[in-house]
Amino acid sequence: MGSAISRMVKMLFAKKEMRILMVGLDAAGKTTILYKLKLGEVVTTIPTIGFNVETVEYKNVSFTVWDVGGQDKIRPLWRHYFQNTQGLIFVVDSNDKERISEARDELHRMLGEDELRDATLLVFANKQDLPNAMTVSEITDKLGLHSLRQRRWYIQAACAPSCQGLYEGLDWLSSNISTKA
Repeated sequence: MGSAISRMVKMLFAKKEMRILMVGLDAAGKTTILYKLKLGEVVTTIPTIGFNVETVEYKNVSFTVWDVGGQDKIRPLWRHYFQNTQGLIFVVDSNDKERISEARDELHRMLGEDELRDATLLVFANKQDLPNAMTVSEITDKLGLHSLRQRRWYIQAACAPSCQGLYEGLDWLSSNISTKA
């Protein structure tokens, strides 16, 4: 009886580990989000050629976050990071109205990949602090999120430099990713 209780306590307090792929068009704010979560500060970034990978500890979850560059010439390489991905964070520049349909196309192309069929989707509608930013509702429509069937998804308003919305997104993600023990 004592060993059963001991196992239950360990399960309750054990850190969950999650593999997260963070993608989006170039200049959406992926690297800023990653280092704000990792270091708690805004770092000066340059366009990511390749990837950044960091472990972000939050509550009882250890997120291994792969931040992959978003320039159009790099996007075909995203598929090399799909394997074993439990959560997909798609970052959108809420102020980039000209490229929102391009973002939608990239998102839906990825979601059609067999290796991501079980991945939970979190969309960060980043740069909400900018005066002409699209609302979460507008971005939801323009990305076609309501058409997603058989997939858990959520969209979170965010502003990376102030950290607004980032932890709320991680809370949702950690509650909605099914971890295979």
